[in-house]
Amino acid sequence: MNLFDVYPLQDVTVARARGSWVWDTDGRRYLDMYGGHAVISIGHTHPHYVRRLTEQLKKIGFYSNSVKMPIQKELAEKLGQVSKKPDYQLFLCNSGAEANENALKLASFHTGRRKVVAFRGAFHGRTSLAVSATDNPKIIAPVNRTDKVVFLPFNDVASLRVCFEKEGGDIAAVITEGIQGVGGIRPASTAFLQEIRALCTEHGAVFVADSVQCGYGRSGQFFAHDFAGITADIYSVAKGMGNGFPVAAILIAPHLKPWHGMLGTTFGGNPLACAAALAVLETIEQENLTENAGAIGSYLLDELRDLPGVLEVRGRGLMIGIELPETWTTLKKDLLYKDGIFTGEAKPNVIRLLPALTLTRQQAGLFLKAFKKRLKTQPGVNNG
Repeated sequence: MNLFDVYPLQDVTVARARGSWVWDTDGRRYLDMYGGHAVISIGHTHPHYVRRLTEQLKKIGFYSNSVKMPIQKELAEKLGQVSKKPDYQLFLCNSGAEANENALKLASFHTGRRKVVAFRGAFHGRTSLAVSATDNPKIIAPVNRTDKVVFLPFNDVASLRVCFEKEGGDIAAVITEGIQGVGGIRPASTAFLQEIRALCTEHGAVFVADSVQCGYGRSGQFFAHDFAGITADIYSVAKGMGNGFPVAAILIAPHLKPWHGMLGTTFGGNPLACAAALAVLETIEQENLTENAGAIGSYLLDELRDLPGVLEVRGRGLMIGIELPETWTTLKKDLLYKDGIFTGEAKPNVIRLLPALTLTRQQAGLFLKAFKKRLKTQPGVNNG
């Protein structure tokens, strides 16, 4: 049997990893500025993470959600503490798409409405309604096409107001990333997030804060939406939540009430997933990783801005996008194959930095040195 060929692959086979470093099968070391797509939050194979998972596996790895699991309650309490949402409720699942599916489903249950407002450049997942609310027609299958999702311009307060004036009574939810990831690392403005909050409150809609990629301390705040000083009704989290173990969740405001059978999952909230998620939160707290992400991110952003040829630098914390001329087609590959540095990308030509929150200033400096060297080889850059 062959693998279903849907992933364009780099010609690198990763054999082991530690912290912000990975090694291939030939023993070559790479600096990981990509974090497996913002998944590696506390560094590869962190000792506390490995210990937590190992200890849990020796006890029990899985049972269904038909029995009491104290580790779920322990995770809920720790997440409430670290996220500063102690009065919220927690529903555990397995992936970011599943988290957003459940968030939108819950919003529809709560309001009795069918319409969802999403934004241009959004990415919310690849399943059912999550993909319908994603601004990429190529990955929306015919069965997922719906007229229930309204797309508006991102960061456009005026168009949002007009939409609510016309359709406010039909809108179940507004969903937005605090920083668009696949859309090219584009932060939501304070005014935009505050207007979403105000309009949702006024019209009885549910504000869903997609924090799958931009959450868990990556921005320098626990949620990137926190910069606007607002509170959403539902936060969806995944990626960095488990540092590589499949775990996701929605944090649900207290006014949204559950009933038995409303939501469900087979694997969500299993003991191993909870152990991984607890290890991440404990490490974020003990090592001040949210603060580190803010500090190292500010250093990178300051150094990257105004470099020759770079069109724009966007982001917060350790979620950074570097927009380059479309003619610079080899820079990302050169960083990988010539300099041994993993980065991400967004179309048409944005380098995405999504490293572990443990990234040091020295490691950031190594990236900057290599990046500046690569800039000098690009067409149109003054090499004098």
